[in-house]
Amino acid sequence: MIRVRTRSPEETKNLAAAMAELAQPGDLLLLVGDLGAGKTTFTQGFAAALGISEPVTSPTFTLAREYHGRLLLHHLDVFRLDQIAEVLDLGLPELLDSDGVILIEWGDAIRQALPNDYLEVALTFIEGQPSPPDERIVVLTPVGPRWQARADDFAAATGQWREGPPC
Repeated sequence: MIRVRTRSPEETKNLAAAMAELAQPGDLLLLVGDLGAGKTTFTQGFAAALGISEPVTSPTFTLAREYHGRLLLHHLDVFRLDQIAEVLDLGLPELLDSDGVILIEWGDAIRQALPNDYLEVALTFIEGQPSPPDERIVVLTPVGPRWQARADDFAAATGQWREGPPC
């Protein structure tokens, strides 16, 4: 587990961009956090680092968007799904077999329908202390062999935002 802190939306985008530099075909990232925690902001920074120049918005109502850059980016938002079976309607099994990268907002809601090989990116507001309103704690948790093997690379890439040593 890697714990980092961003102090603005721009820093959140920069953190995501640093991580996108390490992205590989087939990567799956679950973006977790309350409303307004920065999941779409993170995706915007990630997409920009992949060379995607078109605007990236939350696919809350469309559920899925596809962007073309250095790697194909599939951006999903499963907030509005009522049942886990609806994941199949998104074509998720096919996306998981693609050569793209998948970022899923509210991904923890469908975790049981996903392979056990992903990076969880949990964004939370800082509470209980005076801090700027845009300050976030971001916890990166590698799950599965693909991500465990790359944990040191991600720790190095996120070093400037780190709060402490990797757990």
